[in-house]
Amino acid sequence: MKTISVIGAMPSELADIRRMLGDAEIKRISGFDFYINEYKGNKIVNACCGIAKVNAALCTQVMIDNFSPDYIINAGVAGGMNSAVKVCDIVISTEVLPHDLDAHFLADYPPYCAVFKANEALMNTAEKVCGEFSVNSFRGRIVSGEQFISDSAVKAAIQEKFNPYAVDMESAAVGHCCFLNEMPFACIRCISDNADDEGAMSFDEFEKIAAKRVAEIVLRMTELL
Repeated sequence: MKTISVIGAMPSELADIRRMLGDAEIKRISGFDFYINEYKGNKIVNACCGIAKVNAALCTQVMIDNFSPDYIINAGVAGGMNSAVKVCDIVISTEVLPHDLDAHFLADYPPYCAVFKANEALMNTAEKVCGEFSVNSFRGRIVSGEQFISDSAVKAAIQEKFNPYAVDMESAAVGHCCFLNEMPFACIRCISDNADDEGAMSFDEFEKIAAKRVAEIVLRMTELL
């Protein structure tokens, strides 16, 4: 039996997967509620970390320390940053990094790594499941920062510097923590908005649809790992 951990930032990002998994054992550790289910031969542990990088890093470390997962999947919604990526498409992280921190501080000081690479097996599985569901998917870089991007000028600056496929507020922290723990991870994000001047309006409209789609994909991934 493998242990697969799923971390989402908001309750809405985990509501569907929790409904699909059914009644769970809940353990509260260090302020986080961990929902534990056995599902098709594996143990699935999911937790809502809260928004932004500190919350995500803390939750990831508590998850690793207490459940020793085989894989960590960071699941949820994100803003689209590549013109090919449309609302409700899936972005599968190839690598993650912060967009609001000079890479020098990570590359030249501990942990001596500024870009955190996702696990190939998880990427392949996510891509396979998206194909099964006939969902458009893209592999690419995801960047994270301490703000919701809903300004076209800010979006353009991030695009020019990092060339990402998606932007969120947690993936880089999950990847950073997994790197330090030598833990295989991937971030699976469904696009809820285009991170531009219409971003807030689009997010409100599509967030629940995007969250449901990514939940279905992640749960199917756990069956194949």
